[in-house]
Order: sequence, then structure tokens, then C-alpha cells
Amino acid sequence: MEIYNTMSRQKEEFKPITPGEVKMYVCGPTVYNFIHIGNARPMIFFDTVRRYFEYKGYRVNYVSNFTDVDDKIIKEAKEEGTDANTVSERYIAECRKDMEALNIMPATVNPRATQEIGGMIEMITKLIDKGFAYVAKDGTVYYRTRKFPEYGKLSHKNIDDLRSGERALLVTGEDQKEDPLDFVLWKPKKEGEPSWPSPWCEGRPGWHIECSVMSRKYLGDTLDIHGGGEDLVFPHHENEIAQSEAANGCTFAHYWMHNAFLNIDNRKMSKSLGNFFTVRDIDGKYDPQVLRYFMQTVHYRSPLNFSAELMESAKTSYERICNCAQNLDYLLEKAQDGEMAGEKEALAEADSYRVQFEKAMDDDFNTADAISAIFELVKWINSNTDESSTKAYLEALRKELLTLTDICGLIVEKKKTADPFSEHVEEKIAERQEARRNRDFARADAIRDELRAEGVVLEDTKDGVKWKRA
Repeated sequence: MEIYNTMSRQKEEFKPITPGEVKMYVCGPTVYNFIHIGNARPMIFFDTVRRYFEYKGYRVNYVSNFTDVDDKIIKEAKEEGTDANTVSERYIAECRKDMEALNIMPATVNPRATQEIGGMIEMITKLIDKGFAYVAKDGTVYYRTRKFPEYGKLSHKNIDDLRSGERALLVTGEDQKEDPLDFVLWKPKKEGEPSWPSPWCEGRPGWHIECSVMSRKYLGDTLDIHGGGEDLVFPHHENEIAQSEAANGCTFAHYWMHNAFLNIDNRKMSKSLGNFFTVRDIDGKYDPQVLRYFMQTVHYRSPLNFSAELMESAKTSYERICNCAQNLDYLLEKAQDGEMAGEKEALAEADSYRVQFEKAMDDDFNTADAISAIFELVKWINSNTDESSTKAYLEALRKELLTLTDICGLIVEKKKTADPFSEHVEEKIAERQEARRNRDFARADAIRDELRAEGVVLEDTKDGVKWKRA
């Protein structure tokens, strides 16, 4: 298995620190509102990475945080006339709902910044003692960026080139800094903000320190994989490296993975442009599984363009996979035991698509090619199964299909529904199919007419019968 490492800018063979184990940290959302579809891309992608590692037999310790104290959360709380904790608790709960809808597995741990303050104070103290940080007159603690000689190694930025932003930094009032490039580890309390006692002042942590502390607590000094969106490479992940390696005296992470941006109709997603969508917005128009499918049709390091047209195409493609799974279930209901000539050879041919899938995923988690392998398998199954297929043959194909779709986190089995009308329609469709098999076409036509009178339109497709309300 090879992974593209942002640090080296090339693919590298994956070698875990501990054989059979993967320690992975992925930066999570700041919980001040519903998560948007840009947040969803890394959530979906790294969940798929985790699922594939587990499929390959690894034990995965997957940690993803919630930033529950931040300027945006405080601003939202003030606008609502409530406190930051109320806002963050609400949106953590809403985020979990969206993640469940997207079939994102719960992390091994979801640490929260406000619950790790003690560890942050401990690490900041260590950095001060080692000379990597200093305390300003008002109690602000800054990191000495130039003290860390490898600063810029992840983003491949030359620290001297960063001085171009020196004037902009100075005019913000941060004239207490020894160097404009220094960044905040701890900041003093402001009126109406949440705060905690520290040796330097009553205040709260800077953003970067929280991930250094939480990753170390739950995964150790060195991680196998650290991931997130490409917008985090600089300064967030660069600063995490500087903090962690200075404090711990060792490499912070062996592999750095970053997904590319998501655009809307070829434009950057922005509230000011009116093209900002939350996962909840999309949920109102499409099955969340369609969004999950769509996110995996493009390689994670390539920009992903979101549009209504592309989502409609994704919906059609996702439904085709679902129909294949449902057709297998239908055939299994009538299938007989035994073995037909040529079925063993056919299963060996079907297995070639699994090999194709694994080859794609082993090549830097190329979900686009992996999805293509699933489609080839679907086409093959549709062409190589019928009512004469045996039970063992159909079960083997069903297992093959569901194994691959599960790695991608796609739910393709028919969902149970408590909707009596939907159940009624499905029963009528099954009755019509039975009539057609018995060549009772008059009865089949009568059932179609009955359903049409009830406002249901049937469509016979190569992937099975579909229905919709008129």
C-alpha cells in the first residue's frame, strides 16, 4: 500500500509504527453551526481510509476532535444571547446526526478542546521551559517560530519568505511578539468569553495547541497518519509539528494526508456568493448516501466540483448499485440449493473486480477507480445472474458486492421502511413480478393500473422496477 505524503510530496509505502495497528488523527470541525459539505469531504474520505485499513486486517485507533471553544463559537453565543458551551453542545449533537446519516463510523475517541485544558497548560509549560515559548506582559504565551529550525517543512515554505506578512501582523496590535512570525499558545480572557486559570493569566488556549495535546494523549508522541483538508497544511499543521516535535523531541507523524477543496459550480463555496450548503441542506434533496457516493467519485487530492447536475448523475449511479443488491436479494428468495456447471469459474471471474478494487485503494486510496471497479462488478452481476442461479452462487456474489460497498461506506441494501404506503407499493410490485413470471400479463397490467390509480408510476428498467409518485 502506498500513500501520498504531503511532507515528502511523493507516494511512500505504508509501514505502521506497530505491525497490525494504525494510529490516525484527523482534525475535526469547529462546532458553531451545522457542518457544511466542505466539512463532509474529509469526514467521508478518512472514514473510508479507516474502513479499508480494517478490511486489510489492521486495528485502527481513529481520533478526531471537536473544537468547542473558538472565536466563531463565542460570536454565535453572543448573537444568540447564550453561552459558548450551549452552542457547542448543540452543534456537536447535530454533527453526530449528520455523520450518522452519511454512515460515518464513530471515532475511537472524539476529544473536545475544553476537556483537555490541563494537558495544554502542561505542554505550553514544557515549551516555555525548553525556550520554545515565552510569556508577554499581558499573559499571552507565544511560540518562538524561529527557534524551531525545520519550520515550514510540511508546507514547503521558506521561513524568510514568510516575513512578507510581517507588516500585516504588526498592525494587528500584536507588538508584544519577539518576532511577527510567532504564534499564540495561550491568550488572556476577554469580557464575556469562557476562560480557565493558568500560570500566566486567566484565559484560553490558541487553536493550534489543542490538536498537539489531544493527539499525543490518545495516540502517543508519534502518529502513523495525520489528516485533514488542504487548508490546514499552513499554518495549522505546520504549527502542530513545531509544537509537538519541540515538546516531545521526536517526529510527530510519519504520513500527512490532505484532501483538496470542494467547489460549487466551479466557484469557491461562500455564504457571500449564495452557494453555501450544509449537509442538512443536501439531506433535504437527496439521500445522504448519494452525497457520500458523489464525494468518492473523484480522487481525494483532486478538487471536487459540486453541482446539481453531478449530484443527479451520482444519484442515478448509486441507485444502480442499490438495484443490483436488491435484485440479488430477490433472486435469493427463489433460489435453489445445488451447483450449476460453470458457476465456480464465474465466481473466479467476479473476484477479479475485488482485485481491481484493492489495487485502486492500495494506490493512495484511489476511490474513483475503486468505485469504477464496483460498477464493473455490478454490470457483470446483472449479466451473469438469473432465476436459474443457485443459492450459493448468488450468496457469494452478494457478499462480494456488499464487502466492497461497505468499505466505501455505502449502504446499498434495501432500507427497511415503516411507511405503510411504500410497503403496499412494494408488495404490489412483487405480486406483479410474480404474475409476469407466470405469463399472466393481464393480471400484471391490472396491478400497474391499480397503482396508477393510486398515484404511483412504475418504470421497468434493466436494473429492476422503479416507482415514483405521479
